[in-house]
Amino acid sequence: GGLETRRERRPWLVLSLVVNIGLLFAFKYFNFANESMRALFNHFNLFYNVPYFHVLLPVGISFYTFQTLSYSMSVFRGVQKPERHLGIFALYVSFFPQLVAGPIERSTNLLPQFYETHVFSYRNTVSGLRLILWGMFKKVVIADRVGVLVAQVFGSPQEYNGVAYLVALFFFAYQVFCDFSGYSDIAIGTARIFGVKLMLNFNRPFYSKTMGEFWHRWHISLSSWFRDYFYISIGGSRVSKPRWYFNVYATFLLSGLWHGASWNFVIWGSVHGVFIVLEMLTARFRASLMRLTHITEQNWFYRIQGVIYCMSVFSFAHLFFRTRDLHDAIYMVAHLFSGVGDFLVRMMQGDWVVLRINLRGLGMTQKEMIIALLAIAVLESVHFSQRTRSISLRLAEMPTAMRWALYYGLVGAILFFGAYNQSAQFIYFQF
Repeated sequence: GGLETRRERRPWLVLSLVVNIGLLFAFKYFNFANESMRALFNHFNLFYNVPYFHVLLPVGISFYTFQTLSYSMSVFRGVQKPERHLGIFALYVSFFPQLVAGPIERSTNLLPQFYETHVFSYRNTVSGLRLILWGMFKKVVIADRVGVLVAQVFGSPQEYNGVAYLVALFFFAYQVFCDFSGYSDIAIGTARIFGVKLMLNFNRPFYSKTMGEFWHRWHISLSSWFRDYFYISIGGSRVSKPRWYFNVYATFLLSGLWHGASWNFVIWGSVHGVFIVLEMLTARFRASLMRLTHITEQNWFYRIQGVIYCMSVFSFAHLFFRTRDLHDAIYMVAHLFSGVGDFLVRMMQGDWVVLRINLRGLGMTQKEMIIALLAIAVLESVHFSQRTRSISLRLAEMPTAMRWALYYGLVGAILFFGAYNQSAQFIYFQF
């Protein structure tokens, strides 16, 4: 605790980096690097005999190693005093609500709260339970239900056409959002009951108009972590423009690798990086075009096309995120629009039978699909209502009977319309 200068703190930072990144590499990335090297050596007919190691991946290792790294780097930069109490530090690393899937907390926010006296608060308890209920609705009623269709299509893509792919990608966008943001709501709500405030992790990301804005709204704890501890460390925007673009791309490339040890995740991160760099390159041109056409950011056309653009990029990138391997991803990209033209022509001619034909065999009945779409409509209605005021304030102003009717309605939806599949764990547990 008596280290005064960066020079004195540097060896401890290096030790922390070696231990945390070393463990993460050994458990999560060794086999990926090993198999990539094997493929390279085999290509040149060279001998390579390092075995594949079968190890269990510790649940949530990417989250708590990053949380520990943020502490080490904050101490190194002098913005966080070294924690002398082993129990408090252990609690910071292993705080159970957000241990396995975030949010990735900062030591400057979480550690001081463990020194505070926490007493029962009716207001915090009600607010926390409300968040838990909303998170359960997103997870069980939306994510787990649409996940059946997503698993069916992505499990055997050769059996389906482009129409099925587009439906599966649309539903997967909501599956991954409701699954992950649902967990974050449950974690934040649980912590709030104990009097601990965790950071916001999602802020209506599907209302973004650019991919840059999207990553300020999606998985905020991770995107801000990469900004604070990687992007800024390699120069950020305080460099030449070509280097700036490279820094942005490299950040998203590393973000993709963080998600998983496979080329699919590398491509997933690259797609996001490429589109954000393109947005930076075209920023002046787009601004000039908007001035010329008198279109502002508040214009309804600008907002709608921006939302469609972001959803399209997000869904396309997540094709690589969800497929089992690169072979399946390439196959789906090559056949992404197969049969879509004929489908649209027949739909425009009023042939609704083609809709039923294309949706048959996707793992969901017509009733289940209607339930899923209605649940998504409820979700988006809540998001839309939050554009000017938080839903908590709106609920507080409602009559008690109406407020409790909404609570019971959510409980009923979870009990009667939820999809209860024992294998439907939270997606981000694997990271």
